[in-house]
Amino acid sequence: MGEPIGELLLDVFGRTVMVRRSGESWEACYMGNEGKKRTAEDIQIPPTLAVDEIPNYIADLCHEWATPQHDEVRVID
Repeated sequence: MGEPIGELLLDVFGRTVMVRRSGESWEACYMGNEGKKRTAEDIQIPPTLAVDEIPNYIADLCHEWATPQHDEVRVID
């Protein structure tokens, strides 16, 4: 199990999502082009999930968003 981190920025099938640790739970936010954040209420991440498990978990959860142009979930450096 990986160590929890402060924030993880993901490209989720073409949508930018930030995941951050908030106390004992994970919180997901949609990131706008201007840096604005909006809570992603439709992405609920189990609090016991390790940081390295989050991209695969979100890929399984949001697979309906996939298109031929955006067919993966990847970590944004």
